[in-house]
Amino acid sequence: MTSQPSRRGEPEAPDPLPIPVVDNHTHLDISREGEGPTVEGIAPVLRAAAAVGVDRVVQIGCDPEGNEFAVAAAEAYPAVLAGVAVHPNEVPRLAAEGRLDAALARVEELTAHPRVRVVGETGLDHFRTGPEGHAAQEESFRRHIELARRAGLALQVHDRDAHADVLRVLRDAGAPERTVMHCFSGDLDMARECVARGYHLSFSGTVTFKNAKDLRDALSVTPLELLLVETDAPYLTPHPWRGATNSPMLVPLTVRVMASVLGVAVATLCEALSENAERLYGPW
Repeated sequence: MTSQPSRRGEPEAPDPLPIPVVDNHTHLDISREGEGPTVEGIAPVLRAAAAVGVDRVVQIGCDPEGNEFAVAAAEAYPAVLAGVAVHPNEVPRLAAEGRLDAALARVEELTAHPRVRVVGETGLDHFRTGPEGHAAQEESFRRHIELARRAGLALQVHDRDAHADVLRVLRDAGAPERTVMHCFSGDLDMARECVARGYHLSFSGTVTFKNAKDLRDALSVTPLELLLVETDAPYLTPHPWRGATNSPMLVPLTVRVMASVLGVAVATLCEALSENAERLYGPW
């Protein structure tokens, strides 16, 4: 998650997609300015997204509070499924506070909830966490992988500046059959490796950025059946609204760029994105 240059004005709703799709990864509980919304407060965001053809979302928890929010949102809205985990950047803090084991135990409890379909986001982050926290991150990552396998749930992986280590841990620990590289940030070679392993690649608004040629090259070698789209809202807002607060309503901007890169009709890509999400997570 990176800060972005500011842009004046609120994003406008894009043209609706011809076939509804899923926002594979969003954080509707997080605000970039002040306190985040309540579960009741996200209703307008979901309505705005549905109006442009983003009629389902996966709400991702990153810490104990966020996990409870994700489950409550999934209970409150048929459009929402939940993912629960301890984010890799939260791991060293919770470990230092003596709270990590309890947090992971609660994640395991929540995986039994019928509206929880994802373990994640988990993984490694060598950008925000220094070397002193890497061992704790890796141990937590391995515990999440084992939990996803045991619970029979999809795994969503966070990877920032840790490509080789993420691939190593997934190989050594035995990635679940349904593994998703959230907000894919690798290059062409990494995309080919992930595809060879059968991982799904989820692309965010970063693929629309002018300087993101490596990402578009990675997208170009990803089969339709392994593709997902996401916001990672409120971050990573797609062009031309980079710098504004992101929301699921803006997914169509990313989808249209993806379709252009792949050389397929928007409707064809939308159909694949929807089918892939339902295959990974089950019906909403």
